[in-house]
Amino acid sequence: MSDLRTELVGFTGTTLQPGDAGYDEARSVFNGMIDRRPAIIARCASTADVAAAVRFGRAEGLTISVYGGGHSVTGAAVADDGLCIDLRGLKHLAVDPATRTLRAGGGCNWGEVDAATQEHGLAVTGGRVPTTGIGGLALGSGSGWLERAFGFTCDNLLEAEVVTASGEVVTASESQNPDLFWALRGGGGNFGIVTTFTLRLHPLGPIVWGGMLVYPGFRGAEVMKAYRDFVATAPTGRSALVILRVD
Repeated sequence: MSDLRTELVGFTGTTLQPGDAGYDEARSVFNGMIDRRPAIIARCASTADVAAAVRFGRAEGLTISVYGGGHSVTGAAVADDGLCIDLRGLKHLAVDPATRTLRAGGGCNWGEVDAATQEHGLAVTGGRVPTTGIGGLALGSGSGWLERAFGFTCDNLLEAEVVTASGEVVTASESQNPDLFWALRGGGGNFGIVTTFTLRLHPLGPIVWGGMLVYPGFRGAEVMKAYRDFVATAPTGRSALVILRVD
C-alpha cells in the first residue's frame, strides 16, 4: 500500500496505516463484531487538522469516516480502505459557571463532560454510559437520564464549530448558518464534523438519587404495568428505564 501520508498537507496530528504500531488499537470500536481496516487513520490534534484531513480525503477520493469520542456501535467510525478522521485527540473542556455553558471538543466522552461540569454543580443531559462519545449522542438527539428535566442533549446545543464536506470551518447557531444548526440537532453525523460543542448547563447535584431494581422474569408483566403507571404521572425531575434482559 502506498504511503498516503505524503499527500496530507497541513496536517499536524499523527497518522497510522496498516502495519504501523497502534493501528489495530486505533481502528477498534466498542462493537467487537466490527473489524474494518481503513487505508489511513488521521488522528487530529486541532480543528485545522480535521479540515486538512477532509480536503485530503476528497482529493484522494477516499470514503471518509469519523471516529468521535465513544462507542460507534454501528461501526460507522471506520470504513475498509477509507480515511478515518479520528477526533479522540480533541479533548478540550471549558465550563463557564457564570453563563452556565460548556465548550467541549468532539473527542470527549460523557464521563469526562460530567466530571468537568459537576465541579461547578452543573449538568446537561448526556449518555447513560460514561464512555459514550459526546458527538454521536448530541447529533443523534441525545437521550439520557436527565432528559425529562432538561430536554435532550440537542435541545441544549447553543453552538457548534463544524468542518463541512468542502473542508471549510463554520459556526452553526441560531444566528449563524441556522439551517445547518437545525439539521445538526438530531439529524445525525452526516452534515459535517463537529469539532466543538457549546452546550447549555443546568444546576444539579452534587447529590442525586438513583439506582437499579431487579426482578425475576416471571414478574415482567407486573413490572411493566407498574412502570407505565409511574411514568404517566411522574414529576419531570424523575426518569426511569425498563430493560427486559435474558442471560
